[in-house]
Amino acid sequence: MASDASHQVGLTQKDSGRRADALRQRLEREIFSGALLPGERLDESGLARRFGVSRTPVREALLQLASAGLIEMRPRQGAVVAAITVQQLLQMFEVMADMEALCARYAARRMAPAERQALQRAHKACVDLARRRDPEQYYEANRIFHEVVYAGTRNAYLEETTRALRNRLSSYRRFQLHQPGRVANSLAEHEAVVAAILAGDAEQAATAMRAHVSVQGEVFTDLVSMLPPHYLQATAS
Repeated sequence: MASDASHQVGLTQKDSGRRADALRQRLEREIFSGALLPGERLDESGLARRFGVSRTPVREALLQLASAGLIEMRPRQGAVVAAITVQQLLQMFEVMADMEALCARYAARRMAPAERQALQRAHKACVDLARRRDPEQYYEANRIFHEVVYAGTRNAYLEETTRALRNRLSSYRRFQLHQPGRVANSLAEHEAVVAAILAGDAEQAATAMRAHVSVQGEVFTDLVSMLPPHYLQATAS
């Protein structure tokens, strides 16, 4: 009986996690589409009634959105849709590119054979999922690919800080993958990163990773143009 109860709790937790992830995706799309405006309050009870779920997955989804910076948790107001300036977005991607490049540089120098094999497996998973034309599944495989690179740095502090900023930008990076041709370009960029790391070429690994992560020039302009005008502020208020 105890085993059955434990199994049931496990299933319940998994169901709650799936509901939270589905809610996060739905709210994320509504924020990017403009259906939810900056400053708009997200009430847990109201969202639970709207989506027909308990408040637990709603709370989990809101925490995920808060960690990505799409909403703010304000005293006495609760969750509120955030706004971000174009300058802030550009600065975050600029730092992200340099941090990931440093990770690739260290990984090329420090990865053990087993870690290099894990990197190849992670890249193959991205290739396989790209064929399914499902950006969400590809995003998850892509996340694991980068996690393998982080672990290969053998630098826990760099791994932790890079992951934190990546989580902050996760919604924008996920959003990019829904644009035509982006998944194919991502795979080609992965190939360059993998080849450099496996060759032990630290400089080329850093250059390839920076090119993969960097969102500047026309790429950044395209990203900004795809977001609703009211989502981004020209300057900080």
